[in-house]
Amino acid sequence: MAAVTTKGEFFTRVRDHSLRSEDSVAFLRRLCGHQPGGKLLIIWDDSPIHRHKAMRAFRLSAEAENFVFESLPGYAPDLNPLDTGIWHHLKNVALANVCCHDLQELREKLSTAILGLRRKPRLIHAAFANAKLDLGR
Repeated sequence: MAAVTTKGEFFTRVRDHSLRSEDSVAFLRRLCGHQPGGKLLIIWDDSPIHRHKAMRAFRLSAEAENFVFESLPGYAPDLNPLDTGIWHHLKNVALANVCCHDLQELREKLSTAILGLRRKPRLIHAAFANAKLDLGR
């Protein structure tokens, strides 16, 4: 799970389990703390975790007033800069040919790769440009 800002900041939430609707809600609450004031635009795919009970309840709550939610078409990986750009970079460039002995080592390698990407906001902007999305900088 990830979010970016127009400045090229990159926020993630990585878990050992499959992501659930409750994880999405917790992530959105965390984002509010990092981006106080104004509304946050949330663009997401049609994953079931975005439609589950916990997320539906969150979207009806007063907290949701801080967000504008927009959905991508059903299957549009080329429009999702996080999938085709950022996660693709992490999996196929930063972590290419990485072999880990255990889950802990994989977590450490992933954390290092994420920190490296955070130091390169131009890569984040490029992912959006590649998807023909304007961050409005």
